[in-house]
Amino acid sequence: MAMISFCGIFLFGYDTGLGGGVIALTTFSHEFGLATASKTHLADLQGNIVSILLGGAFFGALAGAPVADRWGRVKTLWVGCIVFMAGGVIQTACFGSLNQFYIGRLVAGFGVGFMSMACPTYAGEIAPKEIRGRITGMFQIVVTIGVAFSYWINYGVSFMKLSDGPKQWRIPIGFQLVPVGLMMMMLPFLRESPRWLATKHQSEKALENLAWIRNRPADDVAVQLEFAEIQAAVKEEEETNKGASWREVFQKGNRIRFVMAFVIFTLQQWSGQNSIGYYAPIIFRDIGLVGPNTGLLASGVYGIVKIIATAIFIIFGVDRLGRKKPLILGAALMSLFLWIIGAIFHTHPPVQTSGAAVSGASIAMAVMIYLFVIPYCFSVGPLPWVICSEIFSNRTRHFGLTTAAATQWLWNFAVSKATPHMVIGLPNGGIFFFFACINIISVIVATLFLPETRGLSLEAMDIIFGATTAEERERYLQAQAQEMHIEKGGDADVHVEKVRSKETV
Repeated sequence: MAMISFCGIFLFGYDTGLGGGVIALTTFSHEFGLATASKTHLADLQGNIVSILLGGAFFGALAGAPVADRWGRVKTLWVGCIVFMAGGVIQTACFGSLNQFYIGRLVAGFGVGFMSMACPTYAGEIAPKEIRGRITGMFQIVVTIGVAFSYWINYGVSFMKLSDGPKQWRIPIGFQLVPVGLMMMMLPFLRESPRWLATKHQSEKALENLAWIRNRPADDVAVQLEFAEIQAAVKEEEETNKGASWREVFQKGNRIRFVMAFVIFTLQQWSGQNSIGYYAPIIFRDIGLVGPNTGLLASGVYGIVKIIATAIFIIFGVDRLGRKKPLILGAALMSLFLWIIGAIFHTHPPVQTSGAAVSGASIAMAVMIYLFVIPYCFSVGPLPWVICSEIFSNRTRHFGLTTAAATQWLWNFAVSKATPHMVIGLPNGGIFFFFACINIISVIVATLFLPETRGLSLEAMDIIFGATTAEERERYLQAQAQEMHIEKGGDADVHVEKVRSKETV
């Protein structure tokens, strides 16, 4: 079920990786007048083509919260698919008009923003706590697969003849309609989130969906206990806050969660990976890997490295190692590799002449970029989405994921717009030194402020962040268990003791 919803996240990765590669195609440059642009004007156009999608995604993420709250998670995914498809058609049918292309990117971005908010919300709410890290972490695997697809499709069409004309760039642009079409075919098989249904007092349907998702009968003790915990949390939140709204953001135990979502996604977006990912062909060219297809090939390899590294961590590591330690270690290693890249670039400036032999320094920088992305894939890449999908309460989760997604898209937009100018304005490796410093800040923030959330239920996050106490939640849970005529004990008591052992933030 989570993988069906994550088809929308494939679009997230594919479309964000698409822009920088399409810009590098000769026919696209000729079609839209980029070939004769000055260096500064070209940097502006490159920034516009990549960043306008991200601007649309920012507003789409903001618009997704009220839709997800009122209509549910699945219907929000439907809206995102329809909007995205409209944007993809506008882009594919473009004939030499940058303005039309911009409009298509903006509309598609709005749809991506919807799905970037709804997909992790839905996945986090249906996942069992024992494997929630792996399921929500699939988000980043699918993103990296989408990005890699865009790299390799761009690399493939780069071998087409100039006489093929606009077909060369229309193929990668038009391909984005394939996954959204498949997603729309599979959406009818999804069940609505039981936690959203519980907040809307549709208790019978919520229990039915929870049992179906867990593949157990509704009277199964484990299902009954999980449902009792969901109901207890909802009742406690309702009595405390009297209605879900943005006012709840400022309630005790909620403020820190929204601040945390904003901060970790701000640091993620300025970690350096997005600049390399969006403009990979340009970045590889600037470090000395020149040639008509060399930058695109290096980008494709970069995408494959990301998929392998992310998949290994999500499948084998996230629910064993937790969230905090991998985030600290990964950010530290990313900073180290960026310092090395910057130092090599500063001491051995690359030769950017087509036909010239690739220097040892350029090869070393390319290797360091590949090494840089490995720790990104087990830390700063997937973990912000895992953390933010699980730290918010049932009644504020859609607002929390909207904050996370909107922050991600806001800084995504800023980074993509700024990167071409940063490459010019921070020469001799300066851009790599800048991102290395940001990752040092990430290490400090994660060490001092990030709690470990591995293995806890979503409802237990209220205790971790101080919105309630273990004793108060236990009282509500006991009352709900009695109301449902089930015996509370065993696993539930162990779970409460585990939560009590955690320090609140």
